[in-house]
Amino acid sequence: MASDQIEVNIAPFGSWDSPINPEQLTASTPSYAYPYHDGKNLYWLESRPWENGRSVVVQRNGHGETRDVLPAPLSARSKVHEYGGTPYIVIDNTLYFCLYDDQRIYRLDLEDTLSVPTPITEENNCRYADFCYDAHRHRLICVAEKSEGSDVPINSPEPINSIVAIPLDGSMTITTLCTGDDFYAYPRLDKTSSQLCWISWNHPNMPWDNTTLWLAELDHLGTPLKPTVITGNGHEAIFQPQWSPDNKLYFVSDRDNWWNIYNWEQENGVQPIHKMPAEFATPLWVLGMSTYGFCQQPDSKVITLICCYSQNGSWQLARKTLGDQTETSEAAFKTIATDYTQISDIYCDGEFAWMIGAAPKVGSELIEYEVNSEKLKHVTNLVKLPFDKEYISEPNAISFYSTKDSSSKNGSTQDNSKQEAHGFYYPPKNPCFSGEENTLPPLIVICHGGPTGATSTALNLKIQYWTSRGFAVLDINYRGSTGYGRDYRKQLHGLWGIADVADVVAGAQYLIDQQLVDPEKIAIRGSSAGGYTVLAALCFHNLFKAGACLYGIGDLETLAQDTHKFESRYLDTLIGPYPEQRSVYQQRSPMHHVDQLQCPVIFFQGLDDKVVPPEQAIAMTQALRNKQLPVAYLPFEGEGHGFRKASTIKRALEAELYFYGKIFGFEPSEALPEIPIDNLDQGLGVK
Repeated sequence: MASDQIEVNIAPFGSWDSPINPEQLTASTPSYAYPYHDGKNLYWLESRPWENGRSVVVQRNGHGETRDVLPAPLSARSKVHEYGGTPYIVIDNTLYFCLYDDQRIYRLDLEDTLSVPTPITEENNCRYADFCYDAHRHRLICVAEKSEGSDVPINSPEPINSIVAIPLDGSMTITTLCTGDDFYAYPRLDKTSSQLCWISWNHPNMPWDNTTLWLAELDHLGTPLKPTVITGNGHEAIFQPQWSPDNKLYFVSDRDNWWNIYNWEQENGVQPIHKMPAEFATPLWVLGMSTYGFCQQPDSKVITLICCYSQNGSWQLARKTLGDQTETSEAAFKTIATDYTQISDIYCDGEFAWMIGAAPKVGSELIEYEVNSEKLKHVTNLVKLPFDKEYISEPNAISFYSTKDSSSKNGSTQDNSKQEAHGFYYPPKNPCFSGEENTLPPLIVICHGGPTGATSTALNLKIQYWTSRGFAVLDINYRGSTGYGRDYRKQLHGLWGIADVADVVAGAQYLIDQQLVDPEKIAIRGSSAGGYTVLAALCFHNLFKAGACLYGIGDLETLAQDTHKFESRYLDTLIGPYPEQRSVYQQRSPMHHVDQLQCPVIFFQGLDDKVVPPEQAIAMTQALRNKQLPVAYLPFEGEGHGFRKASTIKRALEAELYFYGKIFGFEPSEALPEIPIDNLDQGLGVK
């Protein structure tokens, strides 16, 4: 039905009846990752919320038939760095995968339908991810993380990370190839199995700060000889080293501000492939991430690099012919026209490339690109939305000026010079409803996690859940976000809790000044690091009238003292070394400034969270109770850092809408389960 034939109802913003419900967020839309090709079969990983977040390895055979090859209820998922990484590889119709339950590597014969998974590693408190196959020695090479055992010092405060070789002969005799650095990623063999490259980094750096690219010859036993530093000058982050079909080493570096692709040869050293002000990488939160690959047609010497890059928060697909002396670098580089604005997980084999794509009106899907025909086609069936696309609010890219907060109450000593920040504004959108006359919509400001990360323009039904009910949404890429160059990321160094907070305040104020939102109904929500920005914004500014904090950080000292290895020194860069800068940690911790918080907050927390322990949310909740502020706390058993179960996602979303309805004084259109809100009868913040 055309939108001009629909009767438009007048109703308060926030109360609009919407066909977008929580069940649609989880019922039939898996997330896809890590495509891989073996023989005539294509594989990928599906994460399914309706199966309690189970990660399933799926196969599409040469006839186009699709089946799950990992039997239920098994889940392939790694816990390396807590965030994980590529958890499987397929070799000659045999699946090797990391089982989530015990983190051991298992073998499964995919040709034998009666085969059952059998372990090829011992039960020894070790985690694995980011595999490559050494065909010459019939072994897997991967990243390992061991928390305890005979080879971990008794007094070691942290797990030991290394690169190991796992034999496939059943002997379970694991060989350590590289150790000594704090972290490792991307172990990759060259085409002759005679050279191994990898990247490593050490505390207090994160992989998007400073990493080193190594290369080592292997002896006849496959042991690395003395490694050589290829690049890593202390001021560059290396991403995804990879060997081309003609055995040349490529990688991504931000040595000139932007993450661009380079290659290295013994004779010529490091050379850029195509320099441009764009990001050909993304922060390495999980191991095995891929933004480029190489295609080569049979019996052809032509190599085509397929890649994706981000500019102004939006991703594009591109190709470049390598080694073509008849074309200039610019002419050989060609952007491929697609409707996708989010592209990731590129994997290439032969004349095909596979990747994950999404767009403002299209959810995540697995797609295939054929180099010769230059055609894209769907691999996974495009999930038809159970509602008309007229309900979808599309993102509008905005940039606005922010300032460095000079207030001393959160430990800042910066000036108020103007700084530019970015975001995506989603207006309310529902073809059946319009707001009441002379009213403006409530605004939800979203703070992405990380904080080294970025928001996406891909279809996000969680955002559409709000906009279709009459909310406006501002999804902010505050300073420190990726996609805008290394210099933009560095603007958060030493200023976490200040620059990001100033940006979310400035973004909301920008929309208020444009008379697009109701200044008395401004909410802010965020998860993990975004949850910290939420609490800091509520404590150190008075603009927001409500907050939603999902497994967020209330006490920076506790986080510095009680978190996992990967992020244990993250705050050294974002705030300062601890305990030397303890006073700054206290100045910026919302827990120490609850007396300045003057609006209602709802907290959501997974009880199995190892990144941000539940004690932080519990302590913040109690502090607000003591202040007689409206506050709600919803804990979830069996959930960690990030919610995966369909029941949890549904419960949290409905509870948040219920909370906003009570605080902003509107009645949601649907009947929602009630949640306990302490001090609601005090009336503070309630319209």
